[in-house]
Amino acid sequence: MSTIIPSKFSRRSFLRTSSLASGGMLIGFNLFTACKDNVKMPVDIASLNYNDFNAFIKISNEGMVTIFSPNPEIGQGVKTAMPMLIAEELDVPWEHVNVVQGALDTKNFTRQVAGGSQSIRFGWDALRETGASARQILVNAAAARWGVDPSECTAKQGVITNSKGETLTYGDVANEAAILESERAASYAEIVEGDANEEAIEKIVLKDPEDFTIIGTDRGNVDIDKIITGKPLFGLDYKVDGMLYATVLRPPAFGQVLESFDATDAKAMPGVVDVIKIGDKAKKLLSGEQVNWTAKLAPTEKVVVIAENTWSAIKAKKAIKAVWSNGTPLESTAAHDKILTGLLDGKEFRTLRKDGDVTKAFAAADIILERTYESPFLPHNTMEPMNFFADVTDEKIHLVGPVQTPADAASTVVELLGRDMEEVHLEMTRMGGGFGRRLYGDFVYEAAEISDAIRKPVKMVSTREDDMTTGVYRPAIKYRIKASVKDGEITGYQLKEAAVNGNMYGLIPNFFPAGAIENYQVDVASYDSNISTGAWRAPYTNFLSYAEQSFLDELAELTEKDPVKMRMDLLEKVKGTTDDRIQYSAERLQDVLQLAVEKSGYGTDKEGVFQGICAYYCHNTHVAEAADVVMEGNAPVVKRITVAVDCGIVVNPLGALNQIEGGAIDGVGHAMYGDFSFKDGEPQSKNFDGYRLIRMNETPVVETHFIKNTLSPTGLGEPTLPPAGAAVAIAIKKATGNRLYKQPFVSNMNAQPILG
Repeated sequence: MSTIIPSKFSRRSFLRTSSLASGGMLIGFNLFTACKDNVKMPVDIASLNYNDFNAFIKISNEGMVTIFSPNPEIGQGVKTAMPMLIAEELDVPWEHVNVVQGALDTKNFTRQVAGGSQSIRFGWDALRETGASARQILVNAAAARWGVDPSECTAKQGVITNSKGETLTYGDVANEAAILESERAASYAEIVEGDANEEAIEKIVLKDPEDFTIIGTDRGNVDIDKIITGKPLFGLDYKVDGMLYATVLRPPAFGQVLESFDATDAKAMPGVVDVIKIGDKAKKLLSGEQVNWTAKLAPTEKVVVIAENTWSAIKAKKAIKAVWSNGTPLESTAAHDKILTGLLDGKEFRTLRKDGDVTKAFAAADIILERTYESPFLPHNTMEPMNFFADVTDEKIHLVGPVQTPADAASTVVELLGRDMEEVHLEMTRMGGGFGRRLYGDFVYEAAEISDAIRKPVKMVSTREDDMTTGVYRPAIKYRIKASVKDGEITGYQLKEAAVNGNMYGLIPNFFPAGAIENYQVDVASYDSNISTGAWRAPYTNFLSYAEQSFLDELAELTEKDPVKMRMDLLEKVKGTTDDRIQYSAERLQDVLQLAVEKSGYGTDKEGVFQGICAYYCHNTHVAEAADVVMEGNAPVVKRITVAVDCGIVVNPLGALNQIEGGAIDGVGHAMYGDFSFKDGEPQSKNFDGYRLIRMNETPVVETHFIKNTLSPTGLGEPTLPPAGAAVAIAIKKATGNRLYKQPFVSNMNAQPILG
């Protein structure tokens, strides 16, 4: 059956219109009056003149539609997928759609964030309702002209048809629709004030999934032509007349602060406009009682080179003679290793989940297995280094660039500069990668503070070395997992986490195997470091999945159980649970695991091929992965990853495959090679010559299979990364006989169990 939703709910989640309460229009038609069948499709529909339709939609006189994509685009495909949701319910040909990146708009849009693989999940209903509400108003206008009930009319591909077969285009009824919308908006305002009957508002009918013509079909990236031809799209591409460029000299080691600097040589270099110092405003901001979580700012002054071009700015920065002193102790990886082990050995923990009594289960056990798993810090290594444009004047603050949290960035700039939010206009560019790094707006705040100081438009540009040595990192973490076995069954399970700067967020303790083991406990402890850490693609689960799934595989080996059957049996115990803390579906996790077994040929003899398999849930999506590993010489090589995914309805299969394959390869690459360390506060890798990434000839084939259903879609930007490392580690054990307890794998192939 169709989904029917009262039209007033179409403003939820992703759409707000503040003018409604005062009788303003949600959708104001001021659009085309002629849309003829014989109009020739223009070569470039983006060049047409468009009239405002609503916060998401503009329509040209030729009947072409511009749809604004509200969320930041970091390569996860939402700039294509989110407009697909609107176009589907508006019912216009996708070929007639032009997509534009929306600017920050806190009045009309909500959750303009790229993070947590949540954009499509949160936008699913609201964006479809936006398109459907516009379609219904157009149908109402056509019905009024014909003098029939709207229920006798249908709309398809921009054409409205009545029961007699008569047709009108959307353009034919645009003016009448505008009048009807004004009346409807007034009626809605009365409902808000309690003066009218809700039944006066028509219902919005959403399509059945079986009727979709856009959702579920392959649609190419809307920016692909510009990407491959080098057209301006990214933050580094943005330019305005008279713009200057800035580079920032930051402390060479975490914990250091600026004492003094000599910029004489730098100022004398060609193209250099000035050398200034910033940081006072940032330090004042950080000293406040409440600081936005995205404000990852170093508590020290910084030296800034202002120049006519990036090359001059970068060269001049190297000529600055700065003196740094130690504001806080300088930390090293060797010390972190001991500190985290000490936390695991200690007794100071916060318990995030506790079922039953693990202590009693361990005391009564026939067998106890305990293992410790270790992961290093990791940088984000986005292809496009951090950069941002700012133009601060007495009247406005104009910000442009790649950021995952535009609203938080704008509000922090307002606080930083002591201005009002109404003065800020922030535009988002496409991002050359994010992976969590651009959740944190330190580069935005630097650009704003620089422009505020010089009162000129300026773009702050970081180098690769800046990004890798003065950025935000995945925290170093250790997990200690302990399980008890009694009469061949798992009776107790305890997970301990020791992490730098914080611990796993609240939902993770309720992921599998929570709920499957009677005595289950998750404890966490953290060490406060002066090294900046934060979210890194699939936070915490990117390493936890490897640790837990590897542990479960070893537990199956110890108890002489088939690892797939053991997982299936554990999941069986979760079915029918009344524990509302449980975040995953046992049935859906079983389904993807079974699909991965079937499609990978797991359990069948393949000469020279060693397979590892696991299933994992995170970011609302259920994934199972099987890794095929072969030995080439004495080295294990990952040849294939078979992925089974249940993400509900797949909005754009082509885009989904890109995310799934990218996540799996990223998971394999960082588990195999990713390593990063500090000595006396200073990062030991500064560029890709010293930081190992997976190479093209090392990437495995990724084969993807979907569970088909009509459930609401969930995210894909992150969920396939966490299980990849686990599947590979399990396969390597079969290939080499050695279990891996520490990442990266290539450096620890002969690792031995670390007993607690």
